[in-house]
Parts: sequence; structure tokens; C-alpha cells
Amino acid sequence: MFDNLIESRAKKQRRAGGVIFSAVLHVVLITAAVYGTLQAKNAIDKPKSEKVEFVEMKKKDEPPPPKEEPKPPPPDVVMKAPPPKGFQVLTAPIKIPDVLPDIDLSKKVTNEEDFSGKGQAGGIAKGVVGGTPQPVSDQPYFEFQVEKQVAQIPGSGSPRYPDMLRSANVEGEVLAQFVVDTTGRAEMSTFKTLKSSHDLFTNSVKSALANMKFYPAEVGGRKVKQLVQMPFVFSLNK
Repeated sequence: MFDNLIESRAKKQRRAGGVIFSAVLHVVLITAAVYGTLQAKNAIDKPKSEKVEFVEMKKKDEPPPPKEEPKPPPPDVVMKAPPPKGFQVLTAPIKIPDVLPDIDLSKKVTNEEDFSGKGQAGGIAKGVVGGTPQPVSDQPYFEFQVEKQVAQIPGSGSPRYPDMLRSANVEGEVLAQFVVDTTGRAEMSTFKTLKSSHDLFTNSVKSALANMKFYPAEVGGRKVKQLVQMPFVFSLNK
């Protein structure tokens, strides 16, 4: 019986050693597995180095940039010539309006000093002595605006009495309006009949007027256009 007990104890000791060995083995295996896992993770996370080689590409021959043309020099500044010290003359319109325009009495239309008649014609009262004369206006003048009025040259023609009206003993009158230019000729494009007793008289005046000659009007010693209203009387000597 004693021998059996000793044998039983010996078996128990061998079993405890095996347990310890097994535990140690498992710890080693687990440690190795954890270590291997960490190494694998570090290997995955570690960036791979790549070798990059740069190859120099030859550029195609590009055309040279266009040459910039030199900018032209700035134009010379032209100073406006000062107006002469003198006076102006009102001009008359060719077409006279049938309705009077609205008049603003609070607005100053002209400077009365510019129409004093002193100084050089075509200038202004505040002009400069020795200034450049202003261009002559091409607008016709009224009769009261000129110093020398238009006058017909004697013997330069007259309207012909219409035969039909003469045989019928019909007398009449034509009041015509037209512009006489600086050469002494009537501008037929401006011809207008203000009053006429018969169309035949009007046609006769218009035909004769194209060949008539006049002394042109003058302002300040120079010839200007003038708007003329001239009556033509047709009468029979009885």
C-alpha cells in the first residue's frame, strides 16, 4: 500500500511539469505570432521607394515671337487760333418757319457786345488783337444786315409778258423770294413765290431770273449772300 502511494505522487508531478511546458510553449507561440503580425504590418505600412528617372524631351523648333512694331509718335497738338477782336453779323435762314418757336426770356441768346460793329468782321468782342479771322458764314444775310444791298444790273434782262395774258389785257404782279450769291447770280434752288396773280406770270419770272445778273451784297467790304424779296409788275401801256 505504501508503494502505491509513492507511485501515485510521482505521476502527479510529471503531469504538472507537462502543463507548465505546454503553457510556456503557448506563450512562445502567441508571442511569435504577435511579433510576426507586427512585422508584417510594418512591412505593409512602410512606403516603397520608387526610382524615378527624368528624360529630357527635345522641344520642337518654335517660330520666333513676332517683333513688336514701334508705336507711332503722338500727333502734334494743334492749338486753335484765337478769334479776332471784332464783331459778328446775324445770318438769315433760307427757310422761314411758319410757326414761331418757344422763346425762353430768361436765357441770353446773344452777346450784344459782339454786334457793336467795331473791330474786324467775323470776330467777337472778347477776341484777341491780331487773331485769326473766322471763316465767312455761308448763310445768306437779311436786307437790314448788309452794308450794301443787292441791286440788279441794268440791262441784264427782265421777265417776258405772257402773250396769252397780254392779248386778254390781264395785268398782274409776282412777289418772288430768292438768294443772290457772291457772284451776283440768283440761286434757283431757293426760289419761292410769295404772291402771284397768275401762274403764267410766275413761270415768266422764274425763267428770266436764271439769266439775270445782280450786284452782290457786301458786309465789311466783302461780298456775301443776301436773301432778296423782289416784286415783278406786269402792266400794259394803255
